[in-house]
Amino acid sequence: MSDPSLGLTMLGLIVAAIMMGFPTAFTLMGLGMMFGFLAFWVPGQHWYDNQIFDLMVQRTYGVMTNDTLLSVPLFVFMGYIMERAALVDRMFHSVQLAFRRVPASLAVTTLMVSAFWGIASGIVGAVVVLMGVIAMRPMLKAGYDVRLASGAITAGGTLGILIPPSVMLIVYAAVAGESIVKLYAAAMLPGFFLTFRYLIYILGWAIWNPKIAHKLSLDQYRII
Repeated sequence: MSDPSLGLTMLGLIVAAIMMGFPTAFTLMGLGMMFGFLAFWVPGQHWYDNQIFDLMVQRTYGVMTNDTLLSVPLFVFMGYIMERAALVDRMFHSVQLAFRRVPASLAVTTLMVSAFWGIASGIVGAVVVLMGVIAMRPMLKAGYDVRLASGAITAGGTLGILIPPSVMLIVYAAVAGESIVKLYAAAMLPGFFLTFRYLIYILGWAIWNPKIAHKLSLDQYRII
């Protein structure tokens, strides 16, 4: 099997394994080791002399001594603490009460909380999943259009990539050899500007077509 065939086969197996529910970290590590072993295989050589084992040790040591990547687990841990402390639920309720007179208040709240939650975690998947659990049901129960409800959650989840601290920017800085401070400075304004544009779009859509976001009654505010 040629090298391009190895790469394509590995990519296909990675996608299939992740879709089947295997943990992403172990999938990438296991398939990387297996196909790396095949790529560096030399006929007649002992299996323990394969070059992939030296590369594994070097890359592991390089990642462990990288000061930039050290911040990734700390940001993830910070987001986990916020999730376990139910701070996002309280923030959602408080912001929703503060903007209760604004059109599409639940969608606006979802987007704003997603932006703040993205700042804390820096991970898109965590923001989308958590906000989907917290905000999707109240919006649908209040009669919001499914397109508006799902769009606010998914759009808010993408803000975690831009608004610092972004795990994606940290990884990119480590791989590309760029300054993480400069990347953060360059991404901060576009991230908040994109949040502002999302809010303007939601408000404009709700004002133009009030049927997509019905105004909540006082009893519904208390329930949410």
